[in-house]
Amino acid sequence: MIFQEPMTSLNPVLSIGRQLVESIEAHTGLSRAEARRRAIQALKAVRIPEAESRLKQFPHELSGGMRQRVMIAMALALKPDVLIADEPTTALDVTVQGEVLELLRDLQREHGTSVILITHDMGVVAEMADHVVIMRHGRMVEQGTAADIFARPQADYTRELLAAVPRIGTGVGRQNTAEQKSVEAEMPASVAVVNDLHVRFDLRGGFFGQVNRRVHAVEGISFSIAPHETLALVGESGCGKSTTAKALAGLVPYHGDIVIGGRNLAGLGRDQRKAVRRDVQMIFQDPYASLDPRMRVGDLVAEPLLIHGIASKEERSQLVAALFERVGLSADQMELYPHEFSGGQRQRICIARALALRPKLIIADESVSALDVSVQARVLDLLKELQREFGIAYLFISHDMAVVENISDRVAVMYLGQIVEMGTRDQVFSNPRHPYTKRLIEAVPVPDPAK
Repeated sequence: MIFQEPMTSLNPVLSIGRQLVESIEAHTGLSRAEARRRAIQALKAVRIPEAESRLKQFPHELSGGMRQRVMIAMALALKPDVLIADEPTTALDVTVQGEVLELLRDLQREHGTSVILITHDMGVVAEMADHVVIMRHGRMVEQGTAADIFARPQADYTRELLAAVPRIGTGVGRQNTAEQKSVEAEMPASVAVVNDLHVRFDLRGGFFGQVNRRVHAVEGISFSIAPHETLALVGESGCGKSTTAKALAGLVPYHGDIVIGGRNLAGLGRDQRKAVRRDVQMIFQDPYASLDPRMRVGDLVAEPLLIHGIASKEERSQLVAALFERVGLSADQMELYPHEFSGGQRQRICIARALALRPKLIIADESVSALDVSVQARVLDLLKELQREFGIAYLFISHDMAVVENISDRVAVMYLGQIVEMGTRDQVFSNPRHPYTKRLIEAVPVPDPAK
């Protein structure tokens, strides 16, 4: 089985190599050396670079997409008869997603493996499925061949799902006032300016834990974001997108200049940095993991206000109630706990928490990738509404090119720690210049089995 969330599926205290080799040894009877060779082959098959050296790493040292590739490699290494894939490509960029889906097809052809594919990505369904079952609230609402489901959907819910699917080509050319504002804006008016950003991590090994390698996660990138603007940062897993976001939020050491609201982070003291952090908030990929399960959601949304000493207890309660209403939830739900909400509702709670301090910049790191398409569409609409209302700038990090095309004003494409192409949405999608950008766009699954 391939699970959706690899971080909770992989043992955090065992190396990648040990987990792979142990599973192969347990099920195949191969020797340790043969199991290790097969583990390396499996990692190479899912396009993990430097596969042999990855065996020594632990899950927390890999990006989300890299961890998912390890999970897929673990399943493929055993050459199973039946493979249950529960959202197997949710955390992967489109190029790797295409390769993983091709791997699953190869497994079917070579070994006659049956695949039960659980997904909310209708493009993946169209590309992979022979037979489709649509479920809602624990019940089957429709089933049939993939061709019939896409061409002649019978149930209202199926039609809603298909209508909500973001498609490449629908965003290009639409009028965009934010884009005009960003062009007109002078540099001092930018919410955030990043200049020649470098982020490097030391890898330690050996008996004394000496530095034996240095990973260049981000290499000399520069960009700016204006008020009311959405800059999308796209690229494959491990390319440096999330590291860039962490540097902007002041969570990792870096070299270069990051200017937020006219203040350079490098020269600020502790209190000044805390003040700047009010202007930069984050929405993470997994809302359940980013909400403390022991706290009521009302307290979670109020927490940033408490940390920054804003308002009295009664005023905070009123502010939180207003935020809940604004993101489409009820103030009556403030006393509930995170597990009592759906995934889409939890993400709305995270958005409310990010809005609490009225930030100038919100970093949305894969904020809708774990949601089904109908919920995803509603959350994206909410983000657009909030941007119009509050003038927030978004750094929208995603590997879903169809979503990026529908929400972004400008697009920056990252590859191996560098920005290889940047331009307006129309420039990047209508006339991509870099071969990697072209590959990203061409690899997007089309939600139509006929294509």
